[in-house]
Amino acid sequence: MNIEGLITDLAFILLLGAIVTVLFKWIKQPVVLGYIVAGFLASPHFEYLPSVTTEANIDFWAQIGIVVLLFSLGLEFSFRKLLNSGGSAVVTALIIVSGMMCAGFAVGHMLDFNRINSLFLGGMLSMSSTTIIIKAFTDMGLRQKKFASLVLAVLIVEDLFAVLMMVLLSSIAINNSVEGTELLYSVCKLGFFLLIWFLVGVYVLPSLLNRIRRFLNSETLLVVAMGLCLGMAVFSVYCGFSLALGAFVMGSILAGTSYAERIEHVVTPVKDLFGAVFFISVGMMVQPEILATYWLPILLLSLVVISGMIIFGTFGMLVTGQTLRVAIQSGFSLTQIGEFAFIIATLGMSLGVLDNTLYPIVVAVSVITTFTTPYFIKMSLPFYNILERHLPHRLNFLINRYHDDAGRSEAEGRPWGRVLKRYLWRTLLYSVVLLAIEIVSTNYFTPYLERIAGKWSHILGLAATLVLMSPFLMALLTPVNPVKDEVCRGINARIPRIVMTIFRGLIALFFVTRTIADVYSTRAGLCVAAGVVLLLVMFGSRRLRESMGKIERKFMDNLNERELRRSGKKNAVVNDLHMAYMTVGDGAEFVGERLMDSNLRRNYGVNVVGIQRANRYIPIPDGRTRIFPGDVISIIGTDEQLEKLLPVVEKGIPEGEPQIDPAQIRLTSLLLSENSPLVSQTPRTSALRDTYEALVVAVDRGDEHIDSRPDLVFQPGDIVWLVGNPSKLAKLK
Repeated sequence: MNIEGLITDLAFILLLGAIVTVLFKWIKQPVVLGYIVAGFLASPHFEYLPSVTTEANIDFWAQIGIVVLLFSLGLEFSFRKLLNSGGSAVVTALIIVSGMMCAGFAVGHMLDFNRINSLFLGGMLSMSSTTIIIKAFTDMGLRQKKFASLVLAVLIVEDLFAVLMMVLLSSIAINNSVEGTELLYSVCKLGFFLLIWFLVGVYVLPSLLNRIRRFLNSETLLVVAMGLCLGMAVFSVYCGFSLALGAFVMGSILAGTSYAERIEHVVTPVKDLFGAVFFISVGMMVQPEILATYWLPILLLSLVVISGMIIFGTFGMLVTGQTLRVAIQSGFSLTQIGEFAFIIATLGMSLGVLDNTLYPIVVAVSVITTFTTPYFIKMSLPFYNILERHLPHRLNFLINRYHDDAGRSEAEGRPWGRVLKRYLWRTLLYSVVLLAIEIVSTNYFTPYLERIAGKWSHILGLAATLVLMSPFLMALLTPVNPVKDEVCRGINARIPRIVMTIFRGLIALFFVTRTIADVYSTRAGLCVAAGVVLLLVMFGSRRLRESMGKIERKFMDNLNERELRRSGKKNAVVNDLHMAYMTVGDGAEFVGERLMDSNLRRNYGVNVVGIQRANRYIPIPDGRTRIFPGDVISIIGTDEQLEKLLPVVEKGIPEGEPQIDPAQIRLTSLLLSENSPLVSQTPRTSALRDTYEALVVAVDRGDEHIDSRPDLVFQPGDIVWLVGNPSKLAKLK
């Protein structure tokens, strides 16, 4: 690699990009369009300026841009969000992909392409560009809108569909038919790896980051985040998927942690830099001679993409119960094709089935639709207002009623359906873990034993595999406790529980039989498996069950870490008091007031022990400190007090608004001796706030637990619970 040429090309396009984007900012146009224009000006197709020395250099930087952009998207779109909006996103994506595939195939025949080329054209036209839409939403300040989160969910599902579509198109191109077995294998492989990454990532990463919390300044956090991002991207390629998919998965895993906003903050400059290179590289693909020669197909395909995405995207959102406004805004946001169109086109070229003229045509269509995307997003609201005024009253009434019915059905749901869903998810996750153990044992562990143990390797490998599988088999066989499990609590669903018990028993039997049958016969495996499952059910260790229960609870706590920090649940400081971190909304009634005038303690019984304001942290603020929108306030109170206060504090925050990770303050206890300076003092007279930046939370006096109050007099033998700066509290001890 020519390092000097690499740096020269990067410097040239960034300087040119800076000049053009500043100009576009001045004329109030979207920045992404400036990047595309800068790319065209930097390309060999524009002869009036110098061009880059090697286009491969720009492709190198652009690939990094795609990885970082998808990682950043994952940081704002956790697995939990994807699961919550998954049904709507899958249905909408299916409607869009199916509709655009048919439209592209029909237009291909109209343009005299053969059947294979028309199929590839349909595939290229069916995928909207994730990176372009992210950039457009960011530049226009729309990332927190409801329709934006739905569009991003649809884009993620489309990217997953693209992996399967490439298998399907390859099969058709090579065999002139669909290989159902290969397609099914690809679907299962994709689902398996996504679940394994999800399980391992959610269980390991939040706990690991919390352990090294005190070392994670901005520099270290950036290094850790980018290391995890690129590591998962490389591992994704090793497993047969794309770099972008691995980067997105890692971002989605980290999005569930309390570090998501800090990581997003430190990664943003990297994303902006390499994202700019990616969009400049798209502009470099513009070829004026191609536009002149094939202007009619390019114009026709551009119209098909824009109109088709609007129609199918809007219809898909309406089918899933969204309002007409959200549906139209979503449809108008999807009006472009992007990176997967190029990937599918490259696949067709490599297989030797794609017409040479089709690739530059699709590139031109991508550039044109990318250029028009911000304008169509802006047009969506005026179009909705016009349509609403001219829409027949009865049709408008039916759409609104359908939306209300869909929302009500989703909110209410059937109790037994919730129980069944809980059992199915639990069964699926444990089955994936068992399958992963079997794969690792068969492909790696047993071959390793063959080299060191000879003829005993299979027996030793089988024994080790069964021992490793046993706790997960027991967890699979153990029914969900309807008393302890929040989802199933109070729901009488006896029949679904019986059905799922039998189903889980059969799955456990299948895994043990399959593992033993790899060494011995299927009959022997079935007999031994029945005995193993029976022994696990009858004599399973209570300690082992409790250990698996702790693992499950830790996994769920990690999955819900951000929500638990926000509400204070499971973040107990002492007895029934919890600490929560709430972001102050624009509509909070005490915005702009001093703490002493906010009446938070008088009205809600809580204590404010810290305020995070941008990069500044205020520990144990005094009564004169004012509260502003965007502040993250650390609050101590009971579950009931925090639950009552949460909507008051966060009033006016748009749905999905990111939560800042506040600096950590610690709780410590102090046993007062006879000579302690706090003896005979009160929280008000002790100067704890001013001298030690500490706040009294509670006092344990013998068997009595006393909540803090200003006139409480400290006595020898009291255990005083304090929250504050750890170093200064150590001096107090």
